[in-house]
Amino acid sequence: LCSAMYLHKLHITPEKFYVEACDDGADDVLGIDRVSTEVTLTVKKDVPPSAVTRPIFGILGTIRLVAGTYLIVITKKKKLQDNKVFLSMLNHVLSVDGFYFSTTYDLTHTLQRLANTSPEFQEMSLLERADPRFVWNGHLLREFIAQPEIHRFATPVMHGFITMHSCSINGKCFDWLLVSRRSCFRAGVRYYVRGIDSEGHAANFVETEQIVHYKGSKASFVQTRGSIPFFWSQRPNLKYKPKPQISKSVNHMDGFQRHFDSQIISYGKQMIVNLVNHKGSEKPLEQTFSKMVNSMANGMVRYVAFDFHKECSRMRWDRLQILLDQLADQQDEFSYFLVDSEGKTVTQQEGTFRSNCMDCLDRTNVIQSLLARRSLQAQLQRLGVLHVGQRIEEQADFEKIYKNAWADNANACAKQYAGTGALKTDYTRTGKRTQWGLIMDGWNSLIRYYKNNFSDGFRQDAIDLFLGNYSVDEVEPASPLHVKKDWKFLALPIIMVVAFSMCIICLLMAGDTWTETLAYVLFWGSASFGTFAIILYNGKDFVDAPKLVQKEKMD
Repeated sequence: LCSAMYLHKLHITPEKFYVEACDDGADDVLGIDRVSTEVTLTVKKDVPPSAVTRPIFGILGTIRLVAGTYLIVITKKKKLQDNKVFLSMLNHVLSVDGFYFSTTYDLTHTLQRLANTSPEFQEMSLLERADPRFVWNGHLLREFIAQPEIHRFATPVMHGFITMHSCSINGKCFDWLLVSRRSCFRAGVRYYVRGIDSEGHAANFVETEQIVHYKGSKASFVQTRGSIPFFWSQRPNLKYKPKPQISKSVNHMDGFQRHFDSQIISYGKQMIVNLVNHKGSEKPLEQTFSKMVNSMANGMVRYVAFDFHKECSRMRWDRLQILLDQLADQQDEFSYFLVDSEGKTVTQQEGTFRSNCMDCLDRTNVIQSLLARRSLQAQLQRLGVLHVGQRIEEQADFEKIYKNAWADNANACAKQYAGTGALKTDYTRTGKRTQWGLIMDGWNSLIRYYKNNFSDGFRQDAIDLFLGNYSVDEVEPASPLHVKKDWKFLALPIIMVVAFSMCIICLLMAGDTWTETLAYVLFWGSASFGTFAIILYNGKDFVDAPKLVQKEKMD
């Protein structure tokens, strides 16, 4: 059972769980009482011979549900390609898609953050030093965090995307990695979690790091994305694109200031790249964002607005170069992180681009991939991989790897937030928009509409329960998930379908006279249209809304 594939053995008895580490040779065993939920250290000889034993890959933590407290363990994993320098024991947890963990490397920190820490920090356990923003099972591990002696049994888990590739240009081999870390603060799904909370945490906040390793030297470039950082909402109401609502009852500047204070502390100078439309329902968001940046008057924060859809309309994707040229001087000023083969820091990244669109998915990923390529160009030239005058775009094999990796990153982030793969990935993969790409965008948009209106409430409840935003009350008389529906939720859709069906039947089976047929069609058509209008008017009552966390907390 304790082969190199598995990290722990789980011994199960009616009274206790015993967890034995397979890789440290210690005699200690973690004991978890199934009644009192007490977590203590014991020894191997205390494990009863009658215990049922099964291999596991790690412990996610414990969660309290209505029937009691449950132990959550990792039973499946997929090992990513080994990278001896960074992630030699990196595993992808298949049972919960998009979650990653490592027993040897801190996935929650960038290379620059790790390089700038003290020796004492680096001696800490992975659980102690992990960035709480990116530890998605922090709530589940609360019993473990309080006891340092059992930290080695806990598995900090990151949510997002990781890909690693061994590449070659000009016969020079190097490792290229792309890591996206999704924040667990203000986490949720597309339409139910927008803007920021009172602490300044932005919805759909993702830190993306591109890493290069060549002959012992390591370079990285970090970007962030996150929802427009003030208080606004966009609740689903059966319309294809609900109108965004900016809150009028709160002080936006408090949360706005906290957000950028945190950004500056974590990343240095900030260049905001706002990609939303400058007309229509998105226009007030762009105007408010611009005004708030000006009102804050912080020299560490700069703002650029680029109407992505207008500039790139009619397949004019070459116009993205306008934005890149506008940001070039700022990117050169920010630089990137580079440490040589002796461990000496050569350059530090002095600031980051904070990109956003409405969802911080499709448009944002396109721009981030272009900025990352420009940084990679400079890094590979400095490391001597690229010759003077050579361009990454000219390296066909690597360019294919690069584009596909960023498209995969887009799909992963989009599925986690919006429920489907990303849009515009045909451009990310091929460098141009295609007719098939437009068809796939239409299909994904249709699936998004269905999920956002009819299944995202349950997804949001699952996230809130997992992250501890909602605590189960054992004495609660009834589950808040079981809400009795009003009669109209069933009656009105049935009436609409029946009326529409009768309208079609009357058209296909004409009456004795055209006036009779017209009368029937008008009657059933009016009934169908009227019922549809009533449903649309009461759209918020028909969507699948979260039930565990109150609405005012979500907005």
